[in-house]
Amino acid sequence: MADSMIERTGMKNKNEGRALCARNRISGITLIELMVVVAIIGILASIAYPSYQQYVLRANRAEAQAVLTETAQFMERYFTTNGTYVGGALLSNVSPKGASGGSIKYNISFSAGPTATAFTLQAAPTTVQANDSCGTMTLSNTGAQTPTTAGCW
Repeated sequence: MADSMIERTGMKNKNEGRALCARNRISGITLIELMVVVAIIGILASIAYPSYQQYVLRANRAEAQAVLTETAQFMERYFTTNGTYVGGALLSNVSPKGASGGSIKYNISFSAGPTATAFTLQAAPTTVQANDSCGTMTLSNTGAQTPTTAGCW
């Protein structure tokens, strides 16, 4: 039968017929290959995602620190002009500046209201940032910062 097929198609020998069949085979990936790729992607994702989450927490913390520092500088300028911290105000009560709703990462406030000679600013974490290991950050008029944990400031 194979010989008659070779004759009908005009092929010269059986090897030419095998080559034709091999070219017509559908190529693709097997289920095993697909599962290996999915497993590799899963392993990479399980390593990368926690690192990404820590990076986001650190970036949000840096933004809150910037707001605290900017507000402290404003309070120092206010003290230079007025001779007292009383009456000085926050530049922003949230971090990031102008955020609202679920996008607020820190609430900025005075932990000890400004007196004539001192103030203490605080950034209290909210929403997702509540998982940050540094917790509430403070900055006083003397430059004292809490928490004193390495990597928080």
